[in-house]
Amino acid sequence: MDKRLEQQIIFLENAGWASSKIELLAADASFRSYHRVKLNDRLAVLMDAPPPEEDIRPFVKIGKYLSQLGFSAPRIYAEDERRGFLLLEDLGDNTYTRVFATVGDEEMLYELAIDTLIQLHELSSTTTVPADTAPYDLSRLMTEVALIADWYLPTIGISLSGDARSSFDTVWQSAFTKVADKQETLVLRDYHVDNLMWLSHRTDTARCGLLDFQDALVGARAYDLMSLIEDARRDVPTARADKLIKRYLDACDDIDEQTLRQDIAILGAGRHAKVIGIFTRLAERDGKSQYLDHIQRVWGLLENSLQHPALADVQDWFDTHVPKDQRIIPSIKTE
Repeated sequence: MDKRLEQQIIFLENAGWASSKIELLAADASFRSYHRVKLNDRLAVLMDAPPPEEDIRPFVKIGKYLSQLGFSAPRIYAEDERRGFLLLEDLGDNTYTRVFATVGDEEMLYELAIDTLIQLHELSSTTTVPADTAPYDLSRLMTEVALIADWYLPTIGISLSGDARSSFDTVWQSAFTKVADKQETLVLRDYHVDNLMWLSHRTDTARCGLLDFQDALVGARAYDLMSLIEDARRDVPTARADKLIKRYLDACDDIDEQTLRQDIAILGAGRHAKVIGIFTRLAERDGKSQYLDHIQRVWGLLENSLQHPALADVQDWFDTHVPKDQRIIPSIKTE
């Protein structure tokens, strides 16, 4: 028997789920995998997060915090920190993505996602988040945006000179200084339709189930809003995005629209550059070439963000060093 499977079985036995059936639900862009566990009429989800590549402690910490605030993060039934296992509440199969595919009410679900963010930002602040939650600071933003230079550009045949790489850092640092010190709320970081669940039997914002929040940081409130409306895997029409921004602003009358849109542009540009690098790395290093299918969309999102005046120098850098005809899907052979 595979050693990891044997460890799963022992963990489930110790958790009171002996002789349960285990079915793979999904694997994601990390080393984690998720399995549905069935025992008679009981259901749960097994998160397999093998150390040292993965660490379940952030998921446990943030999940408990979100639950305490009344949000629908999966309840934790059992945990094994040393081996990297969690037994979680099964929130079902109705991700927003799947509901949309069955002609679900997209407008209502997007509005629910916005309302959930509004409530999170009302309840979460630097005084309430777990004390050891790291900030989404300049250093982290710069580390992320470097992924496009370190992974994507070499893959498409662009080798930056020392001066070009130095100017890359300079223009991004200048842009990020406008948002890096905004430690306003908990930022879930991957707040998009693949990680949101439709829980029709619950009420109010509890109907929006939350997944994949283990990388949460403390940062600008614009980030998760941007992540929702500028989705790497799904086209969101401009009219819908504007309507959702307006809904957010109407509920948060202490926010200046111009500042919010600037933050969305800057944070969006950084995220999209990061994602282009990550998707390239997933294909080249990990053999997960399916992520390359999204790169053209993400380039479009990045180009749109770069049109904001606050990013003029970043746009000039890309126009000089990565002309539009070179913004291509990398050709990577995977075995």
